[in-house]
Amino acid sequence: MTLPRARAGAWAAAAKVAQRRRRVEGAGRSPSPVTRSQRAALYVHWPYCEKRCSYCNFNKYIPRGVDEAAMRSCLVTEAQTLLRLSGVQRVESVFFGGGTPSLASPHTVAAVLEAVAQTAHLPADSEVTLEVNPTSAPASRLAAFGAAGVNRLSIGLQALDDTELQLLGRTHSASDALRTLAEARCLFPGRVSVDLMLGLPAQQVRAWLRQLEELLRLADDHVSLYQLSLERGTALFAQVQRGALPAPDPELAAQMYQEGRAVLREAGFRQYEVSNFARNGALSTHNWTYWQCGQYIGVGPGAHGRFVPQGAGGLAREARIQTLEPDNWMKEVKLFGHGTRKRFSLGELELLEEVLAMGLRTDVGITHQHWQQFEPQLTLGDVFGASEAVNTLLEQGLLLLDHRGLRCSWEGLAVLDSLLLTLLPRLQEAWQQKTPSPVPGG
Repeated sequence: MTLPRARAGAWAAAAKVAQRRRRVEGAGRSPSPVTRSQRAALYVHWPYCEKRCSYCNFNKYIPRGVDEAAMRSCLVTEAQTLLRLSGVQRVESVFFGGGTPSLASPHTVAAVLEAVAQTAHLPADSEVTLEVNPTSAPASRLAAFGAAGVNRLSIGLQALDDTELQLLGRTHSASDALRTLAEARCLFPGRVSVDLMLGLPAQQVRAWLRQLEELLRLADDHVSLYQLSLERGTALFAQVQRGALPAPDPELAAQMYQEGRAVLREAGFRQYEVSNFARNGALSTHNWTYWQCGQYIGVGPGAHGRFVPQGAGGLAREARIQTLEPDNWMKEVKLFGHGTRKRFSLGELELLEEVLAMGLRTDVGITHQHWQQFEPQLTLGDVFGASEAVNTLLEQGLLLLDHRGLRCSWEGLAVLDSLLLTLLPRLQEAWQQKTPSPVPGG
Protein backbone atom coordinates (compact mmCIF):
# COMPACT_ATOMS: atom_id res chain seq x y z
CA MET A 1 0.00 0.00 0.00
CA THR A 2 1.53 3.33 -1.02
CA LEU A 3 1.14 6.50 0.99
CA PRO A 4 0.63 9.94 -0.58
CA ARG A 5 4.04 11.66 -0.52
CA ALA A 6 2.82 14.82 1.16
CA ARG A 7 1.58 12.85 4.13
CA ALA A 8 3.94 9.90 4.23
CA GLY A 9 6.44 11.76 6.43
CA ALA A 10 3.83 12.66 9.03
CA TRP A 11 2.48 9.12 9.08
CA ALA A 12 5.97 7.68 9.46
CA ALA A 13 6.44 10.02 12.43
CA ALA A 14 3.19 8.70 13.89
CA ALA A 15 4.45 5.15 13.57
CA LYS A 16 7.68 6.09 15.40
CA VAL A 17 5.69 7.67 18.23
CA ALA A 18 3.57 4.53 18.46
CA GLN A 19 6.72 2.40 18.64
CA ARG A 20 8.01 4.55 21.52
CA ARG A 21 4.67 4.06 23.28
CA ARG A 22 4.90 0.30 22.91
CA ARG A 23 8.41 0.39 24.36
CA VAL A 24 7.07 2.39 27.33
CA GLU A 25 4.32 -0.18 27.82
CA GLY A 26 6.69 -3.12 27.66
CA ALA A 27 9.47 -1.62 29.70
CA GLY A 28 8.26 -0.92 32.94
CA ARG A 29 5.07 -0.84 34.62
CA SER A 30 4.06 -4.42 34.65
CA PRO A 31 1.68 -3.11 37.25
CA SER A 32 0.38 -4.65 40.42
CA PRO A 33 -3.40 -5.17 40.56
CA VAL A 34 -5.29 -1.87 40.73
CA THR A 35 -8.55 -1.08 42.47
CA ARG A 36 -11.70 0.10 40.72
CA SER A 37 -10.91 3.69 41.79
CA GLN A 38 -7.51 3.47 40.09
CA ARG A 39 -8.92 2.45 36.68
CA ALA A 40 -10.59 4.62 34.06
CA ALA A 41 -11.45 4.94 30.40
CA LEU A 42 -10.24 7.99 28.47
CA TYR A 43 -12.31 9.95 25.95
CA VAL A 44 -10.53 12.40 23.60
CA HIS A 45 -12.63 14.98 21.74
CA TRP A 46 -11.54 16.31 18.34
CA PRO A 47 -13.94 19.24 17.81
CA TYR A 48 -13.53 19.93 14.08
CA CYS A 49 -15.63 18.82 11.09
CA GLU A 50 -15.68 19.50 7.36
CA LYS A 51 -19.33 20.58 7.65
CA ARG A 52 -22.17 20.38 10.13
CA CYS A 53 -24.70 17.62 9.50
CA SER A 54 -28.32 18.72 9.42
CA TYR A 55 -29.29 16.76 12.56
CA CYS A 56 -26.19 17.39 14.71
CA ASN A 57 -26.02 19.58 17.81
CA PHE A 58 -22.73 18.18 19.16
CA ASN A 59 -19.87 20.44 20.19
CA LYS A 60 -18.15 20.78 16.82
CA TYR A 61 -16.69 23.54 14.69
CA ILE A 62 -16.03 24.08 10.98
CA PRO A 63 -12.83 26.16 10.96
CA ARG A 64 -11.08 27.92 8.11
CA GLY A 65 -7.83 26.47 9.35
CA VAL A 66 -6.69 24.33 12.26
CA ASP A 67 -3.41 24.75 14.12
CA GLU A 68 -3.07 21.03 14.66
CA ALA A 69 0.29 21.27 16.40
CA ALA A 70 -1.24 23.54 19.05
CA MET A 71 -4.29 21.32 19.42
CA ARG A 72 -2.10 18.22 19.70
CA SER A 73 0.08 19.84 22.37
CA CYS A 74 -2.97 20.84 24.41
CA LEU A 75 -4.60 17.40 24.14
CA VAL A 76 -1.36 15.84 25.39
CA THR A 77 -1.04 18.34 28.25
CA GLU A 78 -4.65 17.98 29.40
CA ALA A 79 -4.54 14.18 29.23
CA GLN A 80 -1.45 14.12 31.45
CA THR A 81 -2.83 16.71 33.87
CA LEU A 82 -6.19 14.99 34.36
CA LEU A 83 -4.62 11.54 34.68
CA ARG A 84 -2.37 12.84 37.46
CA LEU A 85 -5.27 14.67 39.09
CA SER A 86 -7.39 11.53 39.04
CA GLY A 87 -4.73 9.27 40.49
CA VAL A 88 -5.68 6.71 37.84
CA GLN A 89 -2.98 4.09 37.37
CA ARG A 90 -4.49 2.04 34.54
CA VAL A 91 -6.32 3.28 31.43
CA GLU A 92 -8.61 0.51 30.20
CA SER A 93 -9.56 2.04 26.84
CA VAL A 94 -9.21 5.19 24.74
CA PHE A 95 -11.90 6.58 22.43
CA PHE A 96 -11.22 9.37 19.92
CA GLY A 97 -14.58 11.01 19.17
CA GLY A 98 -15.84 14.26 17.78
CA GLY A 99 -16.35 16.10 15.64
CA THR A 100 -14.54 14.08 13.01
CA PRO A 101 -11.36 12.74 14.63
CA SER A 102 -10.36 11.00 11.41
CA LEU A 103 -9.56 14.54 10.17
CA ALA A 104 -6.76 14.70 12.75
CA SER A 105 -3.39 13.35 11.71
CA PRO A 106 -2.26 9.90 12.85
CA HIS A 107 0.65 11.72 14.51
CA THR A 108 -1.80 13.47 16.86
CA VAL A 109 -3.42 10.17 17.83
CA ALA A 110 -0.01 8.58 18.44
CA ALA A 111 1.16 11.55 20.54
CA VAL A 112 -1.88 11.36 22.82
CA LEU A 113 -1.47 7.61 23.27
CA GLU A 114 2.21 8.02 24.06
CA ALA A 115 1.38 10.67 26.68
CA VAL A 116 -1.19 8.35 28.28
CA ALA A 117 1.29 5.46 28.36
CA GLN A 118 3.91 7.69 30.01
CA THR A 119 1.51 8.88 32.70
CA ALA A 120 -0.42 5.69 33.50
CA HIS A 121 -0.38 2.06 32.46
CA LEU A 122 -1.98 1.61 29.02
CA PRO A 123 -1.91 -2.14 28.30
CA ALA A 124 -0.80 -3.10 24.81
CA ASP A 125 -4.15 -4.80 24.19
CA SER A 126 -6.29 -1.87 25.38
CA GLU A 127 -9.17 -1.00 23.07
CA VAL A 128 -8.32 2.20 21.14
CA THR A 129 -11.25 3.36 19.02
CA LEU A 130 -11.36 6.07 16.36
CA GLU A 131 -14.60 7.49 14.96
CA VAL A 132 -14.37 7.63 11.17
CA ASN A 133 -16.22 9.55 8.48
CA PRO A 134 -16.06 7.70 5.13
CA THR A 135 -14.94 10.76 3.15
CA SER A 136 -11.99 11.47 5.47
CA ALA A 137 -10.61 7.94 5.70
CA PRO A 138 -9.10 6.33 2.59
CA ALA A 139 -7.45 2.96 3.14
CA SER A 140 -3.94 4.40 3.36
CA ARG A 141 -5.04 6.80 6.10
CA LEU A 142 -6.79 4.02 8.03
CA ALA A 143 -3.58 1.99 7.85
CA ALA A 144 -1.65 4.95 9.25
CA PHE A 145 -4.06 5.24 12.16
CA GLY A 146 -3.50 1.54 12.82
CA ALA A 147 0.26 2.14 12.88
CA ALA A 148 -0.34 5.00 15.34
CA GLY A 149 -2.05 2.67 17.82
CA VAL A 150 -5.74 2.57 16.84
CA ASN A 151 -7.14 -0.98 16.89
CA ARG A 152 -10.89 -0.43 16.49
CA LEU A 153 -12.96 1.80 14.17
CA SER A 154 -16.46 3.21 14.56
CA ILE A 155 -17.79 4.26 11.13
CA GLY A 156 -20.64 6.77 10.90
CA LEU A 157 -22.45 5.30 7.90
CA GLN A 158 -25.90 6.47 9.18
CA ALA A 159 -27.72 5.36 6.00
CA LEU A 160 -27.24 3.38 2.79
CA ASP A 161 -29.61 5.51 0.76
CA ASP A 162 -28.14 8.55 -1.03
CA THR A 163 -31.33 10.61 -0.65
CA GLU A 164 -31.35 10.02 3.10
CA LEU A 165 -27.63 10.82 3.35
CA GLN A 166 -28.26 14.14 1.60
CA LEU A 167 -31.17 14.82 3.96
CA LEU A 168 -28.83 14.24 6.91
CA GLY A 169 -26.20 16.55 5.40
CA ARG A 170 -23.60 13.80 5.21
CA THR A 171 -20.62 14.32 2.91
CA HIS A 172 -20.43 10.70 1.73
CA SER A 173 -22.53 8.51 -0.56
CA ALA A 174 -23.72 4.96 0.07
CA SER A 175 -20.96 3.63 -2.19
CA ASP A 176 -18.36 5.68 -0.23
CA ALA A 177 -19.67 4.14 2.99
CA LEU A 178 -19.52 0.56 1.72
CA ARG A 179 -16.05 1.04 0.27
CA THR A 180 -14.76 2.43 3.58
CA LEU A 181 -16.39 -0.46 5.45
CA ALA A 182 -14.72 -3.04 3.20
CA GLU A 183 -11.31 -1.36 3.56
CA ALA A 184 -11.72 -1.06 7.32
CA ARG A 185 -12.60 -4.74 7.69
CA CYS A 186 -9.44 -5.73 5.81
CA LEU A 187 -7.29 -3.61 8.11
CA PHE A 188 -9.14 -4.17 11.42
CA PRO A 189 -10.86 -7.56 11.10
CA GLY A 190 -13.44 -8.14 13.83
CA ARG A 191 -12.89 -4.61 15.18
CA VAL A 192 -15.16 -2.43 13.02
CA SER A 193 -18.43 -0.93 14.25
CA VAL A 194 -21.02 0.78 12.04
CA ASP A 195 -23.85 3.18 12.92
CA LEU A 196 -27.26 3.12 11.22
CA MET A 197 -29.98 5.69 11.92
CA LEU A 198 -33.72 5.06 11.95
CA GLY A 199 -36.85 7.19 12.24
CA LEU A 200 -35.96 9.79 9.60
CA PRO A 201 -38.67 12.02 8.10
CA ALA A 202 -40.76 10.07 5.55
CA GLN A 203 -38.69 6.92 6.11
CA GLN A 204 -40.60 3.67 5.63
CA VAL A 205 -40.11 0.45 7.59
CA ARG A 206 -39.59 -1.92 4.64
CA ALA A 207 -37.12 0.37 2.90
CA TRP A 208 -35.13 0.82 6.12
CA LEU A 209 -35.04 -2.94 6.76
CA ARG A 210 -33.63 -3.46 3.28
CA GLN A 211 -30.80 -1.09 4.19
CA LEU A 212 -30.13 -3.04 7.37
CA GLU A 213 -30.11 -6.33 5.48
CA GLU A 214 -27.71 -4.90 2.88
CA LEU A 215 -25.47 -3.67 5.67
CA LEU A 216 -25.44 -7.08 7.35
CA ARG A 217 -24.17 -8.72 4.17
CA LEU A 218 -21.01 -6.58 4.50
CA ALA A 219 -20.82 -5.63 8.18
CA ASP A 220 -18.27 -6.79 10.70
CA ASP A 221 -19.25 -7.86 14.23
CA HIS A 222 -20.68 -4.65 15.76
CA VAL A 223 -23.72 -2.58 14.74
CA SER A 224 -25.31 0.40 16.50
CA LEU A 225 -28.89 1.50 15.77
CA TYR A 226 -29.78 5.09 16.66
CA GLN A 227 -33.15 6.76 16.39
CA LEU A 228 -33.04 10.27 14.95
CA SER A 229 -33.58 12.92 17.60
CA LEU A 230 -34.71 16.30 16.30
CA GLU A 231 -32.64 18.84 18.21
CA ARG A 232 -33.57 22.50 18.44
CA GLY A 233 -31.11 24.69 16.58
CA THR A 234 -30.33 22.14 13.87
CA ALA A 235 -31.17 22.55 10.18
CA LEU A 236 -33.34 19.44 10.20
CA PHE A 237 -35.36 20.71 13.17
CA ALA A 238 -35.98 24.00 11.33
CA GLN A 239 -37.09 22.17 8.17
CA VAL A 240 -39.64 20.13 10.12
CA GLN A 241 -40.82 23.17 12.07
CA ARG A 242 -41.61 25.16 8.94
CA GLY A 243 -43.28 22.19 7.25
CA ALA A 244 -40.67 21.58 4.58
CA LEU A 245 -40.30 18.01 5.90
CA PRO A 246 -42.79 15.78 7.71
CA ALA A 247 -42.15 15.12 11.37
CA PRO A 248 -40.70 11.66 12.05
CA ASP A 249 -43.38 9.13 12.99
CA PRO A 250 -42.53 7.70 16.45
CA GLU A 251 -44.69 4.60 15.89
CA LEU A 252 -42.89 3.79 12.65
CA ALA A 253 -39.56 4.37 14.38
CA ALA A 254 -40.56 1.96 17.16
CA GLN A 255 -41.53 -0.63 14.54
CA MET A 256 -38.17 -0.19 12.75
CA TYR A 257 -36.35 -0.68 16.04
CA GLN A 258 -38.31 -3.79 17.01
CA GLU A 259 -38.00 -5.43 13.62
CA GLY A 260 -34.38 -4.35 13.25
CA ARG A 261 -33.31 -5.89 16.55
CA ALA A 262 -35.10 -9.12 15.56
CA VAL A 263 -33.19 -9.18 12.24
CA LEU A 264 -29.92 -8.65 14.11
CA ARG A 265 -30.69 -11.40 16.60
CA GLU A 266 -31.45 -13.77 13.73
CA ALA A 267 -28.06 -12.84 12.23
CA GLY A 268 -26.29 -13.93 15.42
CA PHE A 269 -25.90 -10.54 17.11
CA ARG A 270 -26.34 -10.15 20.85
CA GLN A 271 -28.18 -7.00 21.87
CA TYR A 272 -25.90 -6.18 24.76
CA GLU A 273 -27.20 -2.62 25.16
CA VAL A 274 -30.29 -0.66 24.09
CA SER A 275 -28.66 0.58 20.85
CA ASN A 276 -25.71 -1.79 20.45
CA PHE A 277 -25.40 -5.26 18.96
CA ALA A 278 -22.33 -7.51 18.76
CA ARG A 279 -21.39 -11.02 17.73
CA ASN A 280 -18.24 -13.04 18.35
CA GLY A 281 -17.69 -11.12 21.58
CA ALA A 282 -17.02 -7.80 19.81
CA LEU A 283 -18.53 -5.57 22.53
CA SER A 284 -17.24 -2.03 22.95
CA THR A 285 -15.27 -2.20 26.19
CA HIS A 286 -15.01 1.60 26.28
CA ASN A 287 -18.76 2.14 26.21
CA TRP A 288 -19.21 -0.73 28.65
CA THR A 289 -17.31 1.41 31.18
CA TYR A 290 -19.97 4.12 30.80
CA TRP A 291 -22.85 1.68 31.29
CA GLN A 292 -21.19 0.12 34.33
CA CYS A 293 -20.62 3.59 35.84
CA GLY A 294 -16.87 3.19 35.78
CA GLN A 295 -14.61 6.21 35.91
CA TYR A 296 -13.85 8.02 32.68
CA ILE A 297 -11.72 11.05 31.92
CA GLY A 298 -12.79 13.50 29.23
CA VAL A 299 -10.06 15.36 27.33
CA GLY A 300 -10.61 18.08 24.73
CA PRO A 301 -13.11 20.90 24.13
CA GLY A 302 -16.51 20.11 25.65
CA ALA A 303 -15.51 16.63 26.84
CA HIS A 304 -17.29 15.18 29.88
CA GLY A 305 -15.72 13.10 32.63
CA ARG A 306 -16.62 11.27 35.84
CA PHE A 307 -13.83 10.50 38.29
CA VAL A 308 -12.58 10.94 41.85
CA PRO A 309 -9.75 13.53 41.91
CA GLN A 310 -7.59 11.36 44.18
CA GLY A 311 -4.41 13.09 43.10
CA ALA A 312 -5.75 16.28 44.69
CA GLY A 313 -6.99 14.53 47.83
CA GLY A 314 -10.59 14.22 46.63
CA LEU A 315 -12.87 11.51 48.03
CA ALA A 316 -16.10 11.96 46.04
CA ARG A 317 -16.65 11.34 42.34
CA GLU A 318 -16.93 14.55 40.33
CA ALA A 319 -18.73 15.32 37.09
CA ARG A 320 -16.53 17.49 34.89
CA ILE A 321 -17.12 19.42 31.67
CA GLN A 322 -14.29 20.99 29.70
CA THR A 323 -14.56 24.44 28.10
CA LEU A 324 -16.54 24.19 24.87
CA GLU A 325 -14.92 26.59 22.40
CA PRO A 326 -11.57 25.23 21.12
CA ASP A 327 -9.58 28.49 21.16
CA ASN A 328 -10.69 29.34 24.71
CA TRP A 329 -10.06 25.76 25.80
CA MET A 330 -6.50 25.89 24.45
CA LYS A 331 -5.82 29.17 26.28
CA GLU A 332 -6.95 27.59 29.55
CA VAL A 333 -4.89 24.45 29.00
CA LYS A 334 -1.79 26.57 28.36
CA LEU A 335 -2.45 28.55 31.54
CA PHE A 336 -3.63 25.85 33.95
CA GLY A 337 -2.76 22.50 32.39
CA HIS A 338 -6.42 21.69 31.77
CA GLY A 339 -9.56 23.41 30.53
CA THR A 340 -12.15 22.21 33.05
CA ARG A 341 -14.99 24.75 32.98
CA LYS A 342 -17.50 23.04 35.31
CA ARG A 343 -17.07 20.50 38.07
CA PHE A 344 -19.34 19.33 40.85
CA SER A 345 -19.38 16.43 43.26
CA LEU A 346 -21.95 13.71 42.73
CA GLY A 347 -23.99 12.82 45.81
CA GLU A 348 -24.48 9.19 46.77
CA LEU A 349 -28.07 9.17 45.53
CA GLU A 350 -27.11 10.85 42.24
CA LEU A 351 -24.49 8.18 41.66
CA LEU A 352 -26.98 5.39 42.43
CA GLU A 353 -29.45 6.90 39.98
CA GLU A 354 -26.73 6.74 37.31
CA VAL A 355 -25.90 3.14 38.26
CA LEU A 356 -29.58 2.23 37.83
CA ALA A 357 -30.27 4.14 34.60
CA MET A 358 -27.02 3.16 32.89
CA GLY A 359 -26.85 -0.44 34.09
CA LEU A 360 -30.35 -1.28 32.93
CA ARG A 361 -29.38 -0.26 29.40
CA THR A 362 -27.43 -3.53 29.16
CA ASP A 363 -28.69 -7.08 28.84
CA VAL A 364 -26.74 -8.00 31.98
CA GLY A 365 -28.46 -5.28 33.97
CA ILE A 366 -27.25 -4.68 37.52
CA THR A 367 -25.85 -7.65 39.39
CA HIS A 368 -26.06 -7.78 43.18
CA GLN A 369 -22.27 -7.58 43.40
CA HIS A 370 -22.14 -4.52 41.14
CA TRP A 371 -24.85 -2.74 43.12
CA GLN A 372 -23.08 -3.42 46.42
CA GLN A 373 -19.94 -1.70 45.15
CA PHE A 374 -21.92 1.54 45.14
CA GLU A 375 -24.47 0.84 47.91
CA PRO A 376 -23.40 -1.70 50.55
CA GLN A 377 -26.39 -1.15 52.87
CA LEU A 378 -29.53 -1.21 50.70
CA THR A 379 -29.82 -4.32 48.52
CA LEU A 380 -31.69 -4.43 45.23
CA GLY A 381 -34.33 -6.43 47.04
CA ASP A 382 -34.62 -3.80 49.76
CA VAL A 383 -35.16 -1.07 47.18
CA PHE A 384 -37.38 -2.77 44.61
CA GLY A 385 -38.65 -6.04 46.05
CA ALA A 386 -41.60 -4.72 48.07
CA SER A 387 -42.83 -2.12 45.56
CA GLU A 388 -46.26 -2.86 44.06
CA ALA A 389 -45.45 -0.80 40.98
CA VAL A 390 -42.18 -2.68 40.41
CA ASN A 391 -43.94 -6.02 41.02
CA THR A 392 -46.40 -5.10 38.28
CA LEU A 393 -43.49 -4.64 35.85
CA LEU A 394 -42.11 -8.02 36.98
CA GLU A 395 -45.47 -9.70 36.40
CA GLN A 396 -45.72 -8.10 32.95
CA GLY A 397 -42.40 -9.69 32.06
CA LEU A 398 -40.64 -6.39 31.45
CA LEU A 399 -38.23 -6.70 34.39
CA LEU A 400 -36.46 -9.54 36.17
CA LEU A 401 -35.31 -9.43 39.80
CA ASP A 402 -33.67 -12.68 40.90
CA HIS A 403 -30.44 -14.22 42.22
CA ARG A 404 -28.49 -12.55 39.39
CA GLY A 405 -29.75 -9.03 40.05
CA LEU A 406 -32.10 -6.58 38.31
CA ARG A 407 -32.36 -6.45 34.52
CA CYS A 408 -34.73 -5.82 31.65
CA SER A 409 -36.22 -8.62 29.62
CA TRP A 410 -35.94 -8.55 25.81
CA GLU A 411 -39.31 -6.77 25.73
CA GLY A 412 -38.40 -4.45 28.59
CA LEU A 413 -35.15 -3.27 27.00
CA ALA A 414 -37.18 -1.65 24.21
CA VAL A 415 -39.22 0.43 26.69
CA LEU A 416 -36.55 1.20 29.29
CA ASP A 417 -37.39 4.92 29.47
CA SER A 418 -40.92 4.12 30.63
CA LEU A 419 -39.63 1.61 33.20
CA LEU A 420 -37.32 4.21 34.71
CA LEU A 421 -40.35 6.40 35.41
CA THR A 422 -41.27 3.79 38.01
CA LEU A 423 -37.83 2.67 39.15
CA LEU A 424 -36.13 6.02 39.79
CA PRO A 425 -38.86 7.37 42.13
CA ARG A 426 -38.79 4.05 44.00
CA LEU A 427 -35.01 4.37 44.49
CA GLN A 428 -35.44 7.94 45.73
CA GLU A 429 -38.14 6.85 48.16
CA ALA A 430 -36.01 4.01 49.53
CA TRP A 431 -33.06 6.37 49.92
CA GLN A 432 -35.13 8.89 51.87
CA GLN A 433 -36.34 6.13 54.19
CA LYS A 434 -32.73 5.09 54.77
CA THR A 435 -31.56 8.67 55.46
CA PRO A 436 -34.43 10.60 57.07
CA SER A 437 -34.32 14.36 56.82
CA PRO A 438 -32.55 16.08 59.75
CA VAL A 439 -35.04 18.92 59.49
CA PRO A 440 -37.91 18.66 62.02
CA GLY A 441 -41.07 17.69 60.20
CA GLY A 442 -39.17 15.98 57.33
